[in-house]
Amino acid sequence: MSRFAKICWLAGVAGCGVVAGLTAWPEQAAAQVPDRQATPSTRSGAPALRTSTPSYVGQAQTSTSRNQAASADATDGPPATTRSRSGAISLGQPPRASQPVRSSRLRGITQRDVRAPQPTITALPPPLPLAPEPRRRKRPEEDPYAPLGLRLGNVILRPAITGSGGYDSNPSRVSGASKGSLFSRTEGELGIQSDWNVHELTGMLRGGYSRYYRDDTASRPDAEGNMSLRLDATRDTRILLESRLRLDTQRPGSPDLTAAVQGRPITWNYGAAAGVTHDINRLQFTLRGSVDRQDYEDADLSNGRKLSQADRNQTQYGLRLRAAYEVTPGFKPFVQGEVDTRQFDEKVDSSGYMRSSDGYTARVGSTFEISRLLTAEVSVGYQDRKYEDGRLKNLRGIVGDAAILWTPTPLTTVTLRGTAELGDTTIPGSSGTTARRVNLEVAHALRRNITVTGFAGYGRTDYDGQNLREDLSTIGARIEYKLTRTFSVRASFTHERLNSTNQGSDYTANIAQVGLRVQF
Repeated sequence: MSRFAKICWLAGVAGCGVVAGLTAWPEQAAAQVPDRQATPSTRSGAPALRTSTPSYVGQAQTSTSRNQAASADATDGPPATTRSRSGAISLGQPPRASQPVRSSRLRGITQRDVRAPQPTITALPPPLPLAPEPRRRKRPEEDPYAPLGLRLGNVILRPAITGSGGYDSNPSRVSGASKGSLFSRTEGELGIQSDWNVHELTGMLRGGYSRYYRDDTASRPDAEGNMSLRLDATRDTRILLESRLRLDTQRPGSPDLTAAVQGRPITWNYGAAAGVTHDINRLQFTLRGSVDRQDYEDADLSNGRKLSQADRNQTQYGLRLRAAYEVTPGFKPFVQGEVDTRQFDEKVDSSGYMRSSDGYTARVGSTFEISRLLTAEVSVGYQDRKYEDGRLKNLRGIVGDAAILWTPTPLTTVTLRGTAELGDTTIPGSSGTTARRVNLEVAHALRRNITVTGFAGYGRTDYDGQNLREDLSTIGARIEYKLTRTFSVRASFTHERLNSTNQGSDYTANIAQVGLRVQF
């Protein structure tokens, strides 16, 4: 017999024995109930089993099976010892029939018994390390070829020197046929910028000299510079100190030179100013006083004599008050009033006129910024100048300034500047000059280190009381190739043309040059 058959046979025999025992339990329980109640040892013995038959067992027994069991007991009843033993089945319903048997001696194995003991915590665990900050993209430099400068304490100096050479078709700016000449030019610059927590110092100084090899009389210097210091007295009050300098030369055909001169006489313009600015919420007041000096060098005549220009030397004093209101951070209109006086060193000039005068000026304007693409400061006003000499009528006219910077693309910058002012002259019978100038410049970066700039300018000067007018126009282009932060190559071409109603003053000049710039 196979192993599987043996297992099935044993299971069948065991099942039949269980059924036979269940059918005999009711009669035995009925006979043993009185003995169980009378025997105290039985109650004090082992724990009692169920006291009744489960419902599923009792329902399975029919009346036929109960009669068969009763007859079996009557004929073949068990011995007396078996009938006197306490029964294991009670006829009553147990109080906990639906609950499993519980015993304090028997306990099943649960997951809690095999779980590893938890470690005893005597201290807090160490804090987790902070998560590293996300790496930020490095902001690109605005100009990777800009000079770094030299630090002197808390002031940064940016020196530069440029050496160039070229050709000028009309070095002396004379009318008619002219003799061109090769020239060399040396130019130096010094930029100043403070690095202070409060206050600020800024400045720019530039000077150069142009030497013409075929016309030494046309060789000339030029320079300009400015310096400003801001002192923060309080949060709302600032003290402003300024200084300026300009060195230029006169061309031989200038209407203010009454005779034919050789070379180019030098003119000096320098001055200083002091002021205070105070903010009251969005309202800003500025009071500024200034003093400016203008000196003229004596001119050399063709006959070897000197032409004195001491009668043109003068000093100007001015006082200005401005009130501005910040409507928005990018829009700040203002009104301005100014009074000034011009005092000449010589009371009477070479023509017999007293040129000292007093001027009154009123302006309105605004500074504004539109999306950081367009920034500007524009002002316009009216000036009235009264002369000490009664023969000179008052000089009146529109005055103004404009500086507009437009950046249509990150690679293109457009700059527009304009000015209108009233000036002085030594021409007999003329009260002064009215000058209007405008300059346009467009710079485009072909690459980060290559910039091409085109420029054009126009200026007109009218001499009051005289049928005299001069129109000066310039146009040109320049290119700058930055090799490194220190070295760059520059080249330029400029065309100048002057048209004048004064006979013998017109001229045309073409200038081309190329040079190397060294900056730190």
